[in-house]
Amino acid sequence: MSEEIVFENGEQIKKRFQFYERLRKKFSKYSHAKLGEDKGKITEYLFAIPDFFMLLLRLSMEKRVATKQKLMIGGIIAYVISPIDLIPDFIPLFGYVDDLVLIVYGLNIVLNEIDHNIVLDNWSGEEDVLELISRITAVSEEFLDKNLLKKIRNIINKMKR
Repeated sequence: MSEEIVFENGEQIKKRFQFYERLRKKFSKYSHAKLGEDKGKITEYLFAIPDFFMLLLRLSMEKRVATKQKLMIGGIIAYVISPIDLIPDFIPLFGYVDDLVLIVYGLNIVLNEIDHNIVLDNWSGEEDVLELISRITAVSEEFLDKNLLKKIRNIINKMKR
């Protein structure tokens, strides 16, 4: 007799991570109050990685996401939490660039293969997730070293197989 694996829907998953939603709102409100509206927008970028990571976690538990995409998502999560990176995380700020770009490139592939409503049900960010991915991709391709981008694409391509 085998046990059936039951995946949660977007609302059930969001309830499970309510602490993150509350923390995110408090930090955003605080930064806007302290920095002003224009500079407070910096929180969008500060929260890009956690928002994307939460999206990955939620999609990995989402019953409407196919196993093929969940395997890709699992590979992205493994890279992000792994101590072995292309750029070591102990380098302030720059150490997370490879994580962010890998997340964005990987999510771009996954999000093209699943229903947009599934993404919206699991997204915590205030901005349109596809627009944010597009902007981060454009900036990374303009400013990052081409060898680094090639290595990140190679990692993503290995995950797709």
